[in-house]
Amino acid sequence: MTKTEILFNAISVARKNYLEKVSQLTEQQAQWKPAPDVWNAVQITEHLFWAEQGGILSIWKALHAKSEGKVVWEGERIHAGKTMETIIEQTWKEKEEVPAVAAPRLGGPISYWKTMLLSLEQVLSVLEKELSDDDLSIMTPPHPISGPFDIHQRLEFLRFHLERHLRQLLEIYQGII
Repeated sequence: MTKTEILFNAISVARKNYLEKVSQLTEQQAQWKPAPDVWNAVQITEHLFWAEQGGILSIWKALHAKSEGKVVWEGERIHAGKTMETIIEQTWKEKEEVPAVAAPRLGGPISYWKTMLLSLEQVLSVLEKELSDDDLSIMTPPHPISGPFDIHQRLEFLRFHLERHLRQLLEIYQGII
């Protein structure tokens, strides 16, 4: 299995695990907020969609730039060789403020956001065919909080982010799912 295949498989597994748990909630449970400042399952799932869509787009932009002999970001690779968990530990606050582009803002039924999040699996499937292991070191536009990522790190972030919000979901809905 190539590095690229391993990364995409990890994202797929993380998405599957998240969707399995959120699917155990009724619509009423998914809309329930444990506190005014805590997101519910609908908001978490909507956020995951927007964040992942943006991350995937940043990879496509980097690949497109490469095909034109350009780059989308130049500078010091401050996260070279670090795991995603280490990068997050070094760059995020305990309760990070979500960038506006990834903020939940539309609401609606949980079934819609589950479907939208699942739809990104097809986008990633096409992207995986476009990428080779040699492309993993291409720099992408910087992450709004953590800064510069290469494609490998962007893909690791997609997996990490799904797993992080699965843990959040399990904390909020303890005993229900």
